[in-house]
Amino acid sequence: MYAIVYFNGKQYKVEKDQVIYTEKVKDVDPGNEVVLDKVIYLSKEEEKKAGKPYVEGAKVITEVVEHGKDRKVKIIKFEGRKNYRREKGHRQEYTALKIKEIEG
Repeated sequence: MYAIVYFNGKQYKVEKDQVIYTEKVKDVDPGNEVVLDKVIYLSKEEEKKAGKPYVEGAKVITEVVEHGKDRKVKIIKFEGRKNYRREKGHRQEYTALKIKEIEG
């Protein structure tokens, strides 16, 4: 059984006991539950449901595992022969969600 959910402006294909990494969700502590109710597609063994735009009555229950920062991405500006070099780094914050249950 799997579902495709819309969360934080992105779509995720999720299965039970899977951990997904999303952009940081504010005001949620590790250990709390987050309910994802925008289910676009739901697939059971033989039954498949596609929403218009979302499947009615379907939801995915998740648990917040942790908040953290991703690995550093370097941004480099360079112009040859002009002695111009700039280097910046960026670490995106994320929230890890563990899929507990898929209902619908």
